[in-house]
Amino acid sequence: MSENYNPKPGDRVFRPQRTKKLRLRRVLGVAGLFSVAYGNVGSSIYYGLGVVAMSALGLTPPVLMISGILFLFTALTYAEGATMLPEAGGSGAFAFRAFNHWVSFIASWVLMLDYIVTMAISAFTAANYLGYFFPAIRHWPNNSIAGIAVIVLLTVVNIRGVQSSSRLNISLVIVDILTQVTIVVLGVLMIINIPQLIHNIHWGVAPTLQQLLFGISISMIAYTGIETVANLGSEARSPEKSIPRSVILVFIMVILLYSLLSMTALSAYPVYQDVHGVWVTDLTQRFLQDPIMGIANVLPLSIRPVLSFWVAFLAVTILIIATNAGMLGASRLAYSMGQRQQLPSIISKVSKRARVPLNAIMIFSIIAAVLISFGHITLLADLYAFGAVLAYTAAHASIIALRIKEPNLHRPFKIPLNIHIKGKEIPVTAIIGGLATFLTWFIVVYTHPIGRIVGFVWLAVGLILYTIYRSFLKKSSTEWPVIRKK
Repeated sequence: MSENYNPKPGDRVFRPQRTKKLRLRRVLGVAGLFSVAYGNVGSSIYYGLGVVAMSALGLTPPVLMISGILFLFTALTYAEGATMLPEAGGSGAFAFRAFNHWVSFIASWVLMLDYIVTMAISAFTAANYLGYFFPAIRHWPNNSIAGIAVIVLLTVVNIRGVQSSSRLNISLVIVDILTQVTIVVLGVLMIINIPQLIHNIHWGVAPTLQQLLFGISISMIAYTGIETVANLGSEARSPEKSIPRSVILVFIMVILLYSLLSMTALSAYPVYQDVHGVWVTDLTQRFLQDPIMGIANVLPLSIRPVLSFWVAFLAVTILIIATNAGMLGASRLAYSMGQRQQLPSIISKVSKRARVPLNAIMIFSIIAAVLISFGHITLLADLYAFGAVLAYTAAHASIIALRIKEPNLHRPFKIPLNIHIKGKEIPVTAIIGGLATFLTWFIVVYTHPIGRIVGFVWLAVGLILYTIYRSFLKKSSTEWPVIRKK
């Protein structure tokens, strides 16, 4: 066809169509966001209690309360950040706006490790609680096989789209909260013994200072989930209202339940010296992988069978929620990193039919399944602790930096309790939270050898891949994002 051709009326002319960029749907309200967050946070007590008690011993209840305060500070940071920048990515998205691509990638990459570990540890623990109904599943490799089956099932559910998985979360969370409250009430009435809790504490001996530091650092695994809410900001309806409400609701619920459940467990299983002179508790000696079953096991015989059955059922359901929440978080984080050209588009691409990052869901599900195959809950806890506190530190630092660099940026929710430095409002909770989480990360690196090794290897591999990909795009790995003012 000639370049000077002018079409006549009635002629068919080919005109290339512009393809519409697929985006995630905004379908999640307060209930949906709360269910996703509580699916992570509320589930971790079913394995986190045993892992923390193994080191913190009699100081487990106060350790969980201290980490709960850090959780609140972090929740406030994410509430401001996610309403200010309501998009997928969480701390990586905050760091992208506040700093540059390089810092953003590190925050996102360590967070990706956390989501994968959340999927693995939740599915694996669900399999162990499922062992109440099928005893053969309680032993390796059967528990790993069952955990992988959970991953496969939820992969199929998530491929259908976020609304389907959100409805599943909400229904299971209602059952979980009612059951946890029942356990707490029974614990307060029948088990909690304040003199025994005091007697469990042997300052400087049980736990030692190093054990206590280890317990504090690993306790961060008990408060996962807020990052997931921020990561789903691009799918939230009215994020300026729904995100703050959901994170505050989660905090109130878990700090109350975690405190009372840990007090119940340590009252039922006192700290003592074994035949080798080592201070232990039967909570971790007998119920390390299913500590809440340990609580049910000491209730009166008249209600023990019914409650044990119900606890096992509850644990399986809420841990399935957590696995699902980790899968949601990993896939949406991959989508966000793809939008910022930090991951290849083949990973972050959104499916036309389901409108979800299909390839990301399948890739990270496979990695989680590989981790499950090893069958070590303490290994998974170590890996999680390494990435979580580093991602939280990046979030706090980003919020502070944005308060300085862009003080007039629209903030639908603003953290209260601020100090004024050179005319800038700086949130006190972000300062304290950032310093505390950064210090906790150093404790993790010092006291968790497996987490230290695998964590730094994960970082190194990610940075190498990132540098190669950015070079392929002919872009600087540290270039600053362009901020377009409206």
